[in-house]
Amino acid sequence: MLLTHGTPRIVVVGGGYVGMPLAVVAAQAHCDAIVLEVDPAKVAQIREGRSYIRDVPSETLSELVQAGRLQATTDPAEAYEGADATLVCVPTPLSKTHDPDVSFVINALDAMIPHLRGSALVSLESTVYPGFTREVVVPKLEAAGFTPGDTIFVAFSPERVDPGNARYHTKNTPKVLGGFTPSCLEVANALYTRLVDRVVPVSTTDAAEMTKILENTFRAVNIGLVNEVAIMCHQLGIDTWEVIDAAATKPFGFMPFFPGPGIGGHCIPIDPFYLSWKMRTLRYEARFIALAGQVNTSMPGFVVNRLAEELNAKRMAVGGTKVLVVGVAYKPDVDDLRESPALEVIEYLHQRGADVSYVDPFVPKLEYDGISLSSLPADVDPSLFEAAIIVTHHRGFDYERLVRSCPLVVDTRNVTRGLQPGEGTKLVRL
Repeated sequence: MLLTHGTPRIVVVGGGYVGMPLAVVAAQAHCDAIVLEVDPAKVAQIREGRSYIRDVPSETLSELVQAGRLQATTDPAEAYEGADATLVCVPTPLSKTHDPDVSFVINALDAMIPHLRGSALVSLESTVYPGFTREVVVPKLEAAGFTPGDTIFVAFSPERVDPGNARYHTKNTPKVLGGFTPSCLEVANALYTRLVDRVVPVSTTDAAEMTKILENTFRAVNIGLVNEVAIMCHQLGIDTWEVIDAAATKPFGFMPFFPGPGIGGHCIPIDPFYLSWKMRTLRYEARFIALAGQVNTSMPGFVVNRLAEELNAKRMAVGGTKVLVVGVAYKPDVDDLRESPALEVIEYLHQRGADVSYVDPFVPKLEYDGISLSSLPADVDPSLFEAAIIVTHHRGFDYERLVRSCPLVVDTRNVTRGLQPGEGTKLVRL
């Protein structure tokens, strides 16, 4: 089978945080990988061997491009010529009403189908609701004259990308895989076992889709729980972090999660709503998901209210106060702003009249809901501000200097534990 031996041609649709590392892994596995990307600027960068994804070094990309193992194009006809497999890695965001937006997947399928050849593999990696492959992808292929499991092979293998993770990456993260038929699973498994260290087969595409949703719903619900614990501990006058540390000493039956200013990224804030939307179509209310979502989305406001409480105690108002937001990416040491709670923290501060600045060496500029800001230098003097909120705990920031120099510091990440605040500085943790 060509997907096991030889040099198969693999099309990766989407050159983002998921698609680019996957294309690199395919090229390193001696496949001919081609990234089909709608953004001409990204295509140009790939062709020049310049990576725009932090987890993919330019040196690695350049070597594969120069060897002819990795290409990029905006032209579907060019991409699909002679293609043996297509791996779809496009965004699946939420609409403003928190309904699934699968338009990118639909557009990818519509562009793909006229160019598909018989016996090719089509594998969807984008997060979707359980049943999507069976209910949407397969009927589209059947309408085009293909028979899944015979003249076309269909699979779902959810991405598990964790940007910035130094230990786990595309190749060594176990890959869940579901085929639409047993023969679909066999063909898809032949490719993925070539690309990654471990494949975890499941019985159906529905099961694979549900697996991805469960992984991130588990995290969202537990983060929602510990965020509510942080709110309750504040009301009770108890140190949240002390309680979590103590509970974590139990060697069984407890897994520590940590509170924060909200949740961000491409998975946790979004994936659970795909499941709750699907269940609403079956007249079932996913109550845990809804409640966790309410708690998590309330946290940016809670953080700003904590700041307001501390300023009020000093007979100051949020309006007019010079506030420094420390870190705006959705997680440490990445440049990804998607769904970052820092954006809402900044918005709430603006609404209350604060003079807001931010510092984040990974995000030089941001625009959100009419707000446009540029990052201050990483060595900015904290004493120039009347208050600071640590939202994203990048490792390179001088937190000791911050708590020595800024009159009020609200730490949402417990990164200042053990640091001694300067004279006249008040340090507050969630």
